[in-house]
Formats: sequence, structure tokens, C-alpha cells
Amino acid sequence: IVLKAQNLSGTVPPELVRLPYLQEIDFTLNYLNGTIPKQLGTLNLVNISFYGNRLTGPIPKELGNITTLKSLVLEFNELSGNLPPELGNLIQIERLHLTSNYFTGELPATLARLTTLKHVRIGGNQFSGAIPNFIQSWINLELLVMQGSGLSGPIPPGISILRNLTDLRVTDLNGSVSSFPQLNNMTNLEILILRSCNIIGSLPEYLGNLTTLQVLDLSYNKLSGPIPISFDGLQNLNILFLDGNLLTGSLPQWIDKPDSFRNSYYNQTRHSSNSNGESTKNSRFSRLVPIRSKGILDQRANGKLRLLKTTYSLYINCGGNFVTSGGNKTYDDDSSETGPARFHYPGTTWALINTGYFFDSNANYYTWTNTTKLSVDTVELYKDARVSPNSLTYYGFCLGNGNYTVNLHFAEIMFTDDKTYSSLGRRVFDIYIQRKLVVKDFNIAKEAGGVGKAIIKSFTAVVTSNALEIRLNWAGKGTTSIPFGSVYGPLISAISVDPNFRPPPEPLESGSSISIGVMVAIVVAGAVVIILVFGILWWKGLLGWKRSVPGELKDLKSQTALFTLRQIKAATNNFDKAFKIGEGGFGPVYKGILSDGTVVAVKQLSTKSRQGNREFINEIGLISALQHPCLVKLFGCCMEDDQLLLIYEYMENNSLARALFAKSDDPEKCELKLDWQTRQRICVGIAKGLAYLHEESRLKIVHRDIKATNVLLDKDLNPKISDFGLAKLNDEDKTHLSTRIAGTYGYIAPEYAMHGYLTDKADVYSFGIVVLEIVSGMSNTVSQPIEECFSLLDWVHVLKDKGSLMEFVDKRLGEEFNKREAMVMINVALLCTKVSPSLRPTMSSVVSMLEGRTPIQEMMSDTKEVLDDKKYEMMRQYYQHRGENNIVESQSQSVPTEKSSALISDTGSSRGVISS
Repeated sequence: IVLKAQNLSGTVPPELVRLPYLQEIDFTLNYLNGTIPKQLGTLNLVNISFYGNRLTGPIPKELGNITTLKSLVLEFNELSGNLPPELGNLIQIERLHLTSNYFTGELPATLARLTTLKHVRIGGNQFSGAIPNFIQSWINLELLVMQGSGLSGPIPPGISILRNLTDLRVTDLNGSVSSFPQLNNMTNLEILILRSCNIIGSLPEYLGNLTTLQVLDLSYNKLSGPIPISFDGLQNLNILFLDGNLLTGSLPQWIDKPDSFRNSYYNQTRHSSNSNGESTKNSRFSRLVPIRSKGILDQRANGKLRLLKTTYSLYINCGGNFVTSGGNKTYDDDSSETGPARFHYPGTTWALINTGYFFDSNANYYTWTNTTKLSVDTVELYKDARVSPNSLTYYGFCLGNGNYTVNLHFAEIMFTDDKTYSSLGRRVFDIYIQRKLVVKDFNIAKEAGGVGKAIIKSFTAVVTSNALEIRLNWAGKGTTSIPFGSVYGPLISAISVDPNFRPPPEPLESGSSISIGVMVAIVVAGAVVIILVFGILWWKGLLGWKRSVPGELKDLKSQTALFTLRQIKAATNNFDKAFKIGEGGFGPVYKGILSDGTVVAVKQLSTKSRQGNREFINEIGLISALQHPCLVKLFGCCMEDDQLLLIYEYMENNSLARALFAKSDDPEKCELKLDWQTRQRICVGIAKGLAYLHEESRLKIVHRDIKATNVLLDKDLNPKISDFGLAKLNDEDKTHLSTRIAGTYGYIAPEYAMHGYLTDKADVYSFGIVVLEIVSGMSNTVSQPIEECFSLLDWVHVLKDKGSLMEFVDKRLGEEFNKREAMVMINVALLCTKVSPSLRPTMSSVVSMLEGRTPIQEMMSDTKEVLDDKKYEMMRQYYQHRGENNIVESQSQSVPTEKSSALISDTGSSRGVISS
């Protein structure tokens, strides 16, 4: 029984015991409550998953009777109590996931018998006692996650026996200090996170010998001394966090070696920054944080930060733009994306540091815009927020000394407020003021009484040396993957700091004096002049919203940011042809550079386009309500002088279609070299984006035009789904009969093309076609002679029947691809393109299959005819010829030009709109 993300409510039926041959119970991401039925202990189950529900009570000891069990996943529930010792009887168990519950007590010694364990996740609980040394018995262990588990250190020496470990994450240990654990035998480690583990002493030299390391986080310990020279050998290291330690010495020379690297390193003396206070980019480090280990407070105390004019208040709109709220309080802009290791100084009286990396997401987001209904009086302060996966620190360093009231404004805007699994997220973090812990395990929604509601936490802070420090820290608690991956860690909407004393009057310049009456007269006269000037500008239509627009468009003012036509003309050099980067369903698409340097893509609605106001409103309304790493971000729109424009984030690597299919004879559309790992990641990313649209967003949306040209690639080749102009809201009954079939030939599902029958399974079908294109490197829409009218789907079915699926893989890859992953992707594509919609999987199931968490169900081929040898040979020669042409094209490929390196549209669309 696999019922994932169906928003099932009620309790788990004990009547399941009447199914004696049942092997799998998977109720992942639903809304089930109550307890786990003890009757399940009588079944011969292999897999149990209640991931992401609201189950309560203890784990029934009877589950220990299921000696056939290989996977027990109970993450993200509200289970409590001690772990039953009977779990030690699960002699075949490979996966034990208990993260984010309320379990207590010590880990039972009987767990030492579970020698078959491969994955153990027990973080985010309230266990007690020390980490047991019996974990050395788990000799097959590959992953161990104990973030915020409640356990105490030290990390036992027996852990060194676990040589198969590739992922070790231990954070926020209780107890006294200890030396660095012996990990020198773990030569397969790829991820090592030992954050806030009370580790003292120097960094061991042997870490430099763990050459498979990709992530190393040793932040917030008490490590001292220099970075070992042996770290130079960590050539695969992508992410390094060493902040919050006592390290000394200069930054080592190997930092300057060319590579892609992200680091957070507050400890060394050698650093540089640009005029804006942004950390400079180093050839190997993407961000270098220019702060010593003890922080800005000590920098200011030592006179190392330039003190600007003394102020007595501080207002920051965290994650948002400049805004005036609460009468006359102007909150500073804080909308800059900070990245995984970033010091941001906007040149005013404050700065921030963000550290941490969202591991469970294809893309990282550090600001967020509300997607739910806000129940607050001052919406302007709460519609945006700044988020961080680990630590978020704000500094005020020009405040006059004295006592202040620090108001921290919070509203949970990433969860939903309904009876679905999307409402089950728990965000938990700690709050520090002036380095003192003032709130432990703070939960925004719980404190505020629900999602979308404001809560203000007030504290008194004593400012000395003109410096204030506010730090929000994730200590491993709460959920991390609800409603989707990487939703956790600190989130804050705004900061306001006011003095508890009367600030001294600002001194007048020498020799000047002025009466209050004269001052008032000047202010009033100035205000009158300003009003007159703005009135004239408005009347002449120079302020951007004088001319009337259709009523249906006016409502959009409250939904998304409005740009003036003057701004967009300036950004695109008056829509210069040199700025044109494509032609999409709306019309031309331009690259634009805003006044602050932000690069955007501008869609200009063509008057000849089939997409009119209805689609324009649809696209703006949908995208502005949706935020996901795998969806293109909409910055705003412009509706002025009969112009309808959409302003999107700029995608440096254009569309997936251009990356896969562009020919060398078109230098402006030359292809990227997509290796296998990138192709697999793109498939997973598209699937996650569609799963969000279909199942995870508050709106249930069918895109209707999924194809390679509507998948865009950012600078890191991460995929994002674009062009929501054809998107259609799901009706309550999940079906829709339409007389207006919209989509692109070659991708449209048969039931939609023939009968107008629309469900989210139409997108699943289109996704399957895109996967076939990604694997084969060939387009499904290439024109062919009538006598040779084949499709990729025909060809892959033939190859499957003949047992030759590897012939389908892009010949340009040679042998440089993972055959197991290729089989998975092709078989997933075949499932997605089943003729019957009911036989196609949901997109959440597709994600699970692509990531290897769920086996792929074997199904009969949809082949409708038995090919004779002649027709088979004709088809084989046709696709062999196309594959060989791809190799020739690839070998003669030119270097991409700037003009071809970005797009926010489908290019050369073969869109079909059929009306009846």
C-alpha cells in the first residue's frame, strides 16, 4: 500500500492486519493522527513509512516482532517516549529514520544487534545520555545523522571502525568539552558535519587525507591553532565552515588555487573586502568572510570598523525592500541574496552574516516571499523574510551606548494553514542577543498561534562599544523537508531597535541658529513644492500609473511588484535589438539591467500573440503565489502605455532545449556540454518543481506545456520551470474537460489532445517525454518525412522489447554515464508516458524513484504493434543517423556568446493551440 501525499486524514487503520501478505505500508506526507497500531507487529512487512504525518504516542514494542523489516521511517511526526528495546530484534533492518519527533531516554543497548543498518537518522529529538559506543557494531553504516538529538558528547572512539560511512552529521551535543574524534579510518567520508560539539584542540592533520570529502563543517566549537597544510589535499572539497572557533594564523596559500569553493571562515587575519563591504571572491573560495573569530563586537571595540555617525535606532526589513511602517519608521532594504557563506555590509549602520548550506535542495534561497494569507496589521513588514540553514547574525555597530529595546518581528510564511501535510512543518531555532541565549527552541507558528500571524519578541540589550549583535541559530530541531526540501532554520521578518533613553540632540553647525517657527515654515513650504512637482509629473503621465488599464489588471497591484515603463526602457536600452534574447509565447524577450545592477529578463506581450490578458493575469497571479527553487522567480510586472511586461530572474544558461539540441551552425545557440550527472540532476529538479505544482503548493496547478524549451538553466545548470501562461488551476474534482487544448505537439498527453481531458497526469506524460530527450540528447519534435514518422517513445519501446535500452543513451556521452541511473530514468519515463493516465505515477513518486528511495514498478510495454524487420531497420538507421550527427555537431561546437547565454522563454516554440 503506497499512498503518498494524498492528504489522508484520520488514524492508521488497524484492519491492515487482515492483509497477511502485505509487505509495504507507505503513508508518506499525509495528515494522519493517532498512534501506530500495535497490530502491525503481526505482519511480515519489509517497509513502513509514516514520514510527515502527525502521529503521537510511543513506538509500539510489537514492531520489534517484524523480523522481515528492512526500513522503518517515522520522521517528522509527534511521536514520544523511550525507544522500545524490542527494536533490537529487527535483524534485517537497513534504514531507521526517527528524526524530528519527541523521543526521550537513552538509546537502548539492544540496538547494538542491528548490524545490517545502513542509514540512521535520529536528530531533532530529546534523547538523554551519551552517544553510545555500541554504534561501532553498525559496521555497514553509510549515513549517520544526529543533529540536535539531545545526546551528550563526546563522540565515542569506536566510531572509527565504521569505514563505510560516507555521511556523518553530529551537532549540538550536550556535555563537557572533548578532543577531536578519531576519524582517520573513514576514508570514504563525503560529508562531515561536527557543529557545536564542544570540540577543543587543534585541527588534526589526518583530515587532509580524507580526499573524498566534499563538505566539512566544524563551526562553533573551540578549535584553536592554524589550518593544517594537509588541507591542501582536499581537492574534492566544495563547502567549508570553520566559523565560531579560536583559530589563528594566516589563511593558507592553497586557498588561492582555482576551484569552486564555498567557505565561512571568521578566524584568520588575512582578508579583503570591496568598497561595499561585500566579501571578495577568491579563486577557490566563493565567499571570504572578513571577520575575526570573536566577531564584529570585538572588531568595533578594537577600532577596526569605521564608526559612522552615531545613531540611536535601527530598522531592517529582513529579506525585503525599503518600507515605511509604524508611522515614520523607515526600514532598510535587506533583499540581497546572501549565499551559503556571506558577509553583507550595505554601507549603512548594520551588517549581516549568513552561514550554512541547504543540502536537501537543488537551489539555495536565503530570502522568501509570502505564499500564504497574512493575518497581520503591517503586511509590508511580514510579506518577505530572510532565512538561513544554520546561523544568521545581524550587527548594529554605530549605536550610541546605552539600554535599548530590541524587537524581533516574526511570521511563519513558508508553511500552509490547512489540514494537509504542508501545514505540519515545525521551524525551531535559538535566539541570542549580545551573545547571550535569550530564547531556546523558538517556534514561530506556535508562539504566534498559527501560520501567517505576527509575533514580536522584545528584549532589553545593553549596547557598549557602539555595537549590537543579534544571532539566530538552528540547533538541529524541527522538520527539514516539509512542505518540500530545505525548509528549516532561522526565519525573521524585521528588526526594530529603539533606545530606552532620550537621545541627545543633534549638534548644529558652528555659528548657525534657527528658530522653531522658521524651521516649521521651511518644512511646510518644502512639502507644498514637492506635492506640486509630483502632481505635475503624475498629470503628465511620468510616474507610471496614470493611464487606465483594464479592471482585471488593476488588481495585480497588490499581488506583485510594479515596475514603471521608464525603468524597463532604461534597463533594456529602450528595447534595443541588441538586448533581445529570444521569442516566446508572449512575444520578444529582452535582457535588462536595473539601476541597482540586477540582471533580469523581460517578457514583452505581443499584440499579435495568442496569449492575451487572460494568460497574462494567469501567469502573474500564479507565479507570484509560488516560490520554489525549481520554479522561475517573478520579480514583478509593468502595465503602462498598453505595454504588458513580466520581469523575471535572468537565467544565464538559457533553456534545456538549447543546451541539448542547438547546432554548431548557429553560433548564437551553441550547446552546453551536459554531462550525465548534470542531466540526472536536471531530471530530478524538474520532477521536484512539478511535484510542488501538483501536490505541495496551496494552489494545485497543471502546467499544460512542459517541454525542454520551458525548462531554464541557471548559472550552475540547475533547472527551473518557466512559462506559466498556460498553467491551469486544478478543479476540485481533479479533472477538466476543455474545448481549448493548449500545449506543444510532441509533448501533449493523448487523452488531453484527443478528448480535452486534463489532469496533472498530462504534465506527467510531458515530463516523461522530456526525460527521454535528456537521456537521448534528441528532440521529440524534429520534423520527419511522413513515411518515417517516428517518435522517441516509439524507439525506446522497441529497444526495451529487444533488451537494448542502453542504445538509447546520447552517443555524445560515450561511456561516461551511470548505466543504473540511465535504466532508472528511462523506465521512469516509460511509466510517465503510459497511455492510460491512471497508470502514470504522481510526480512525488517520480522524485522518489529518481532518487532511488522507491523501486520502479515493472509494467508491460505499451507497444501497439510488432515491427517487421524492415520497419525496425528503418527506425534503427534513422536514430543512429541522428545520434551520429549529434557527435559531429558536438565536436564542432563553438564557445557560447553573451547574447546566447540567457533566456526566460521558450525559443522557437512549436506551441499548438487547438480550439473547437
